[in-house]
Amino acid sequence: MNLKYVLWGLLILSSLMLLFILFRNRRGSRWLSVLGLNMVFAAFALYMLNLLSTYTHFEIPINTATLGTVTVLGIPGILLLVGLKLTLL
Repeated sequence: MNLKYVLWGLLILSSLMLLFILFRNRRGSRWLSVLGLNMVFAAFALYMLNLLSTYTHFEIPINTATLGTVTVLGIPGILLLVGLKLTLL
């Protein structure tokens, strides 16, 4: 049980140190804002795809894996998820 608290403490400490390093210089905060903006656009794109599912009968769930894929890859990420869903069906 004590090991659990030590691991949580290390996680929190390392996260705070990472945030400190990222916000210390201007490139780090810009990188975080670009990543956040990409994540918002990815969530919106997946939401719009699911909103049109009444017409297309095609849904991709919005979870961390799909959101991360679309955040990093963009529109090709959506096409990748669509291709995977069609292939695995």
